[in-house]
Amino acid sequence: MVIEAGVAVAAAWRAGSPALAAFGGDSVLELLSAGVVLWRFSSREAEQKTERVAMRLTGILLFVLAAYTTSLATVTLLGYHEPRTSLAGIVLLIAAAFIMPWLARAKRRLSSVTGSSALRADATQSSMCAYLPVIALAGLLLHASFYWTWADPVAALILTPLIVWEGREALRGRPCECC
Repeated sequence: MVIEAGVAVAAAWRAGSPALAAFGGDSVLELLSAGVVLWRFSSREAEQKTERVAMRLTGILLFVLAAYTTSLATVTLLGYHEPRTSLAGIVLLIAAAFIMPWLARAKRRLSSVTGSSALRADATQSSMCAYLPVIALAGLLLHASFYWTWADPVAALILTPLIVWEGREALRGRPCECC
């Protein structure tokens, strides 16, 4: 995840790509979310209290991701900069589209075994990470193929409602059962 986040953020910076930046931001947030889950399992406090705090923190991370994605895409759609094609970003997104579903399934299985709703929320975030590279890839490829400068930021915005919904569910303590 550290390598993924680093490559995505660097490629997004070079290309000025909101979709790729959203993916990189999501990778950073997933690292933070994994840290929350690790904290939950290493905490000596009461399990129920720790679980609620971990769920809330995971939900907040999802809202941060939605705000980050929306702001970057809006700036690009308003014409403040134009994204460029990123071969490194395209290759990374293809790899992530295959790796992230596997990771989400593994986390979901572990959350069932441990009964951890925080880990379940983290698995949900990983599931979203499986959709994000596909959508970001579509935006990058449309931009690269047809020079549609709007395709990249629109791709970045497509997941925002899902991210907000998942964040709301995590804050309520009800991780998604749909993914």
